[in-house]
Formats: sequence, C-alpha cells, structure tokens
Amino acid sequence: MKIQQGRNRENKPLNFAVGPVMMSDEVLEIGSQQIPYFRTAAFSEIVKYNERMYLSLLNAPENSRAVFLTGSGTSAMEAAVINTLDAGDRVLVVNGGTFGSRFCDICDIHSIPHDVIKCEYGKTLTREQLFSYNAHNYTAFLVNLCETSTGVLYDLNLISEFCRLNNIFLIVDAVSAFLCDRIDMSESCADIVITGSQKALALAPGLSLLALNERAVDRVLRNNIKSLYFDLKAYLKDGERGQTPFTPAVGTLLQLHGRLKQIERDGGTDGEIAKCRKRAKYFRDGIKKLPISMFADSPSDCVTSLVLSDTSKSAYNVFETLMNDYNIWVCPNGGELRDKVFRVGHMGALDNTDYDRLIEALGAFFAVDEKVEGG
Repeated sequence: MKIQQGRNRENKPLNFAVGPVMMSDEVLEIGSQQIPYFRTAAFSEIVKYNERMYLSLLNAPENSRAVFLTGSGTSAMEAAVINTLDAGDRVLVVNGGTFGSRFCDICDIHSIPHDVIKCEYGKTLTREQLFSYNAHNYTAFLVNLCETSTGVLYDLNLISEFCRLNNIFLIVDAVSAFLCDRIDMSESCADIVITGSQKALALAPGLSLLALNERAVDRVLRNNIKSLYFDLKAYLKDGERGQTPFTPAVGTLLQLHGRLKQIERDGGTDGEIAKCRKRAKYFRDGIKKLPISMFADSPSDCVTSLVLSDTSKSAYNVFETLMNDYNIWVCPNGGELRDKVFRVGHMGALDNTDYDRLIEALGAFFAVDEKVEGG
C-alpha cells in the first residue's frame, strides 16, 4: 500500500509513525537491488559483521551472541521467552499497554507461570510498585523498555537494580527504544535485548534481532523446546558460520549491513541517540501552543504520545485528516485510547523541515490562527 496522495500533492509523503519509518536514500538504494543467493562466503561475512556491530551498539558483554530472525518483533519476543523459560520459572511481567499485554499472552500460551505488574496507561513503573515484589522468588522479568502504545519509557537502571538484587533473568524488548534511548547490556543486567528492523534501524520490516549474553546462550542450549522454526539453538550454531538455519530476509540483512556502516560512520550509538533526542525536542517545543499535551509521564525519545485538550475532538480523526489532506502519517491508537491518543515518531530519515510541515498541519487541524513556530 502506498502512502495516499492528499490534497497537498506537491508535498512528498511523510511518515511519522513508529514503524515502519522513513528510510534514507542509501538504504532505499540497497533495497532496490536484486536479491542475491545467500549461501555464500561473501554473505556470511556480511552477517558476521552485522552481528559484531549490533552487539557493539549495545555494548554487549564478552561471549554474547546475536540472532537474526525473519519475523516481526513479536516473533523475537516469543522466541526469547520459549527458548529461555519454562513451567519451572516464576516470571514477573510489566504490563502498561499493548506490548506488555503481549508478553502476558505469550506466557499464557506456553504455560509459563507469571505475575503482572499492571501500570496505568501513560504512567511509568515506580520504585514502590517494583520493590513490593522484592524477595518473592521470581526467576525472570519481562519488560518492554518503551511501551510503544503509550510512549512510556521504563527505568532500566531501576529494573536492573531489582533484578540484580533478586538474581533474576531479564528479557528486555527494546524494539522501539534501541538507538533512541540508552541501553547498555554490560552496565545493566539485561540478558536478552530485542529490536526490530523497522524502528530506529530504519529498514524494511520483517527482521528481528536478539542479543543474548553468555547466561542467555547457556539457557538456550539447555532448554529443549517443541519448535522447529523458533529453536534458537539452530540459529546460534549456524550463526557461527554467518548463516541462518532457514531462508532469512536476505534483502533486509543487506540493508542492515549498509545501515550499520552508516551508523558507525555517524558516531555510533551516541550519535543515533542524539539525533533522536533532538528530533523529539524540536517537535515537543514546536507544539507548545497547540491544544494537545503529552500523555506519557516518562516519555521515550522514540515517540511522543499526545492527548487532545478538547475532548469533543477525536485523536483518530487527527490521524485520518493528516493522512487524507496532508499526505502525512502519524500513529493512531486502538482500543479505549483510539479517540484519546495519537503518536508522533522520532525515528528514521526526518529533519526539522519535516516537523515544521507536521506542526503546521496540526495547527490547521486545531484551527490555530497564530503562526506556530517550529521551536
């Protein structure tokens, strides 16, 4: 599906969603090429480079491994859980929205005992909430570092402190947070970190990435699971030679190779986080005169979630109007937040002039007479 051509046809389509995001010309060029055969030494070297760079960007500890899984971020969430946890575990799950609920669903489906820390939509996990579960014999902890459905960023330092104190195995879904908010596997006690190709990596969807430290690798090797495609033992074994057990998303892995070189050139993790933070600040400063406000009390820099001051207006109508009249995509919400919240992403190939156009369109939607400056 193409982004619709709205009434402002002279303007290029702009995508402020939180995945897929706008891709750079360099990545688009890679994606336009024919897909090569991949069981070759040359492709193996590309995969090995991708693994080294991904682990480097996370400052993963020595002997860590990466797995490239052809599937969305949810496939990596499920693979991480079923390869390292079982019915003998007692798991604690943070649920503050759609993706926290997804971790709960995965545990339910696979009969993994778990308790839930329920966070109110838009609210972060507090120390008081978390430490009420201290010394309760939990063995694992699941968290979506950025609950993308609400834009909340949880405190990884706080969670790491709790997990260290209780010797808990920590799985972090950083699908949206990676390269937008700081994640250091060596400083934190994250055993597995997950991300996806269509977020801050700004690639085509369809590839998820898992970083596993030595403790996680050991759990994978010891845990016998009933799955062919999701058995990570096969991925770890084939990964030693730069391959995957099944046909991977070859084109996206080639895009990843180009994108990782681009990131390395542009200052690595720090450079990407700084870009994302600047985009978020520019947009948030630029909307201060508009009748909307931040929804998340501890926002990630990957996305700004917004509520309308005028409750008679629908947030979903903002999404529809921007798409149809301005050729601009933002992210709508579903469920009970459908008419209350919409989200604006800060990942991908976007600059201040793109945000100026979005802010101007939002000003027109809310019938703001005065000129809204971009910050």
